[in-house]
Amino acid sequence: MDERQRARRPGGRGARVGAAVHQAVTDLISERGYGTFSVGEVAARAGVADSSIYRRWGSLETLLTDVALTRLDARSPMPDTGSLAGDLRAYAANVAREITGPDGLALLRLSVALSSNGQQGLQARDDLLAERTRQLQSMLDRARERGEHAPDAFGVLDHVLAPMYIRVLLGVGSLTPEYVDGLVDRLL
Repeated sequence: MDERQRARRPGGRGARVGAAVHQAVTDLISERGYGTFSVGEVAARAGVADSSIYRRWGSLETLLTDVALTRLDARSPMPDTGSLAGDLRAYAANVAREITGPDGLALLRLSVALSSNGQQGLQARDDLLAERTRQLQSMLDRARERGEHAPDAFGVLDHVLAPMYIRVLLGVGSLTPEYVDGLVDRLL
């Protein structure tokens, strides 16, 4: 096996480096908050060279966006239960578990902080929102293809995600299954 084949192998060194860097970012945000660490500190925590991070991600903002998107995709995938109500309930339950989990608050703070970090931060926020909206839209389009009435993606953001995010960010109220299902019921 030559070096190029080895480098492309899933689960190889590249995957381990990516996972270590992502975990380092998440840990630093949990410990210190956003904007209080550098690429060098991420690299040291992950056990890689700064140049590895710059070569792969280009900037801290791009890395932070990748961390947020990867975590959202892995932990809150778009379900396909066969009905819009089922999809939205499953999706909302996944999001609730993610944002109340060990790294959830850090990831929410990261998403909010990206918005307030100049032009690069705005682009990172826009990329994050565009990807999540695209994913939500695919779920809503499937529902329409089945003949179901579906809200638009911003309706889901406004009526399901935003209330959960606010509760977690401000530390008010818990995200019980009844509360989360109620958000979906009111939307539909």
